[in-house]
Amino acid sequence: MCAQAVVAALDTGVLVSLGGDIATAGPGPEGGWQVTVQDLPTDVAQQITLADGAAMATSSTARRTWLQDGKPMHHLVDPATARPATGRWRSVTVVAPTCARANTASTAALVKGDGAVAWLQQVGLPARLVSHDGAVATLNSWPQEVAA
Repeated sequence: MCAQAVVAALDTGVLVSLGGDIATAGPGPEGGWQVTVQDLPTDVAQQITLADGAAMATSSTARRTWLQDGKPMHHLVDPATARPATGRWRSVTVVAPTCARANTASTAALVKGDGAVAWLQQVGLPARLVSHDGAVATLNSWPQEVAA
């Protein structure tokens, strides 16, 4: 909504990033919107081109963490167990038409745990998943890294 408001007010292309969620609106710069995707500072960064009008969001279990009774906890809760979501993935980034859809899909994928890949393939949204050991998997025409 913010990106659309800027385009309406200023008649220019815009990329808005709020809390790590990104939305674009209007025409992008020559070469497209260049975005770096990286969950943790120790992860290998990936630079992609985000299409005009696209949105992107990352959900992660590696941020917003704490210890409770000596056990690691995070903010993404599996409603089936009322406990922090578990599974193979520690972050999921999704590209979608809106930030709301990208954020909902990335969070749902983490909560789905080991079922995330099948679910994301079914919904068809481009996604980048990072496992707890840092291995990266991409799905559904995830944008290719920009060549240096």
